[in-house]
Amino acid sequence: MSENKIESTIALHGTKKGVISISKIKEPYGEGSGTVASIGISLGGNTDEPDWKVHIPIENLEEVVAVLNTLK
Repeated sequence: MSENKIESTIALHGTKKGVISISKIKEPYGEGSGTVASIGISLGGNTDEPDWKVHIPIENLEEVVAVLNTLK
């Protein structure tokens, strides 16, 4: 069973109420599926129903963060 606890919420630049929510989800696709980092974007501030979201396997997280850091 998947478990989703929001670890952090960040104000979304350029919006009045928008947020970026970050959570770690264990078994998001059913028993035995790998843990993912979930990043959701909500323009209206509703972290329970983001407008967009992406799941990044934990095994790929370090490389994804490294590439994102090059965009600064």
